[in-house]
Amino acid sequence: MKVDNGTTNFAVYEDATEFYGMAEVTLPEISQIAEEVKGAGISGAFNGAFVGHIEAMTLTLNFRSVTADAIKLAEPRNHQLDLRAAQQYWDNTAGKFVQQAVKHVLIVTPTKFAPGKLAPAASAEASGEYAATYFATYIDGVKKMEIDILNFIYYVNGTDYLADVRKALGKA
Repeated sequence: MKVDNGTTNFAVYEDATEFYGMAEVTLPEISQIAEEVKGAGISGAFNGAFVGHIEAMTLTLNFRSVTADAIKLAEPRNHQLDLRAAQQYWDNTAGKFVQQAVKHVLIVTPTKFAPGKLAPAASAEASGEYAATYFATYIDGVKKMEIDILNFIYYVNGTDYLADVRKALGKA
């Protein structure tokens, strides 16, 4: 039996450069685009999700202070970020804690930069928001999820759910 314990620590990289002073990251929410389905032969209505079609994704980065790195991420261009985490779980069979490597890869563009506040002996609470068009997750080096909005990829646990869509559109 394994019991998830949480994130031990994390680091954020762009171009193999680590961003120091990162307080926390809020990863994008993955919400399927859905349309209400109702009509003949249905005794009501339901939300029918369009497989692999995702609502806009947003990444939020919170910084302890305004740094040159935080300002670099405000440059109006694509940024490829690697978010690397050590996640701890309890392995009851082995009787020990285990660290699991989790990596999130995102391609983002900035939409908002908030330099925060100034106060004596306090964090500035600076932050940035970024539109994400690509989001992949690897656990212990194995790709578990890949969402690439611009290239019609919606891959989860070994299956690309948009492969047939790409084929139908002549993109395969």
